[in-house]
Amino acid sequence: MSSPRITVVVPTYNERENLPRLVDSLAGLGLPELRVLVVDDNSPDGTGEVADGLAADGPIPVEVLHRTEKDGLGRAYVAGIGRALDGGADVVVQMDADLSHPSGALPAMVRALADSDAAVVIGSRYVPGGSVAGEWPWHRKLLSAWANLYVNTILRLGVKDATAGFKAWHAATLRKIDFASVRSNGYAFQVEMNHRTVKHGMRVVEVPIRFEERVVGSSKMSFAVQLESALMPWKLLFGKELS
Repeated sequence: MSSPRITVVVPTYNERENLPRLVDSLAGLGLPELRVLVVDDNSPDGTGEVADGLAADGPIPVEVLHRTEKDGLGRAYVAGIGRALDGGADVVVQMDADLSHPSGALPAMVRALADSDAAVVIGSRYVPGGSVAGEWPWHRKLLSAWANLYVNTILRLGVKDATAGFKAWHAATLRKIDFASVRSNGYAFQVEMNHRTVKHGMRVVEVPIRFEERVVGSSKMSFAVQLESALMPWKLLFGKELS
């Protein structure tokens, strides 16, 4: 059986120091048919230029999608996923550029996707064997745990890490849930994608990861993102049925 064509979609904004390290770590996995699609939102620190350099002379195939404005994680992912599917990807991976998602977990996630009836596999902090960085302050751990409890209490997704952003998707799943019509951003985007998957009767599988603290740069979490994330479960609960 031929290896699946895997595209790792990596949205970036001011990640010039982290991006080469991420690409090197992915290259070290030795996964055949693996490529990276960087979606850069016109980073003022020159991340786009670094990505172009990796595309020209990187250790694995790298493509760069340059966007002219920073209008949210969700919009970047929708653009990147669309490009990946148009390029023939069988598996699309969502992954942060800040090195918080362990590249070493990707082979296990891809295997779980291939060897089960999973529609999507999540790299999860909150299943047995999963954890978060010891450097996380107690209030961040509490906020993350509360956010997942909040989402699952409202939507009953049955997903322990519903806000996670490290995911491996079957291309068919993304088309089935009509990813292009998702309008939310930030953590709300992750929740809405999970909600659509569950509502379509498809299975979400979680594999344990250790979620690391960002080494370089600053978090993109804003009050607007937090507010949208708080409101989105209620909108999904009382919104229109999926097409």
